[in-house]
Amino acid sequence: MTPQPPENRDKDAGRWSDLGRPPLNGTALRRALVRPGSLWTSLDVVPATGSTNTDLAERAARGEAAEGAVLVAEEQSAGRGRLDRAWSAPPRSGLFFSVYLTPRVPVERWGWLPLLAGVATATAVSRAAGIDTALKWPNDLLVTSAEESGGSGTGEAAERKAGGILAERAGEGVVVGIGLNVSLTAEELPVPTAGSLALAGARTTDRDPLLRAVLRALEHWYGEWQTADGDPAASRLQEAYAAGCATLGRSVRAELPGGGDLTGEAVAIDGDGRLVLATADGVQQPVGAGDIIHLRPAPPAGPGDGAGHEG
Repeated sequence: MTPQPPENRDKDAGRWSDLGRPPLNGTALRRALVRPGSLWTSLDVVPATGSTNTDLAERAARGEAAEGAVLVAEEQSAGRGRLDRAWSAPPRSGLFFSVYLTPRVPVERWGWLPLLAGVATATAVSRAAGIDTALKWPNDLLVTSAEESGGSGTGEAAERKAGGILAERAGEGVVVGIGLNVSLTAEELPVPTAGSLALAGARTTDRDPLLRAVLRALEHWYGEWQTADGDPAASRLQEAYAAGCATLGRSVRAELPGGGDLTGEAVAIDGDGRLVLATADGVQQPVGAGDIIHLRPAPPAGPGDGAGHEG
């Protein structure tokens, strides 16, 4: 694909020199996504910011963000993941964006929003980029490195985190932030356990269609979930998350908030979105928050058990 000249892109994108990483086309994205009847009501692309979540949450707190507002940054200097971990990447090497949602479902079901965003992102990336994806509970997107998948086997060493999701209450709703490594090279990865779509053998690293695909999938799942009044079973969200969750079927260690840990086999996702662990003493213990460490590879997939999601 030949990149468009800078004058045809958003003025905020400014000049750019990396021909392999052209800026996003904000005008075309708005034309495709912001339309009558769509969830998405505005879409802004900025060249750089500290955190799209922080910026959009501040807009929401001031009453300046309507539901469906989307804020995208070409670069983030203070991106955050779960547990206040830093998330950084070279300019225009990924998708860094936040959306503002005001769910009209019981507030006790709002905890499903980050899992919903995970299902939408994994589904969209799998289809648009042509790669297998999986979710590590609660909200990490995993891909398999193309170099490793054909090498030493299909153990956990081949799984790499290529994306993450962070949901935060803001104003009358929730800001959901999504970060996705798209074109990062092996030398640019921040940590050895990170990955990117390019390293997973993606058939495209064009961020415009990838962003459109993720936002359309998010609109679909959010609509299904709201139509079912936030019921994760009736909306099939619980089923879809479990089908694509790489954590299920594994022995894991949950490092719990405030200290302590719990080890067991991950056997289910319950109706509240919690990970259920079967411990050695025969107890099934739900975990609602914590850091999950995969202790052994997932069992081999059976017929019809693809790594990607079914939408």
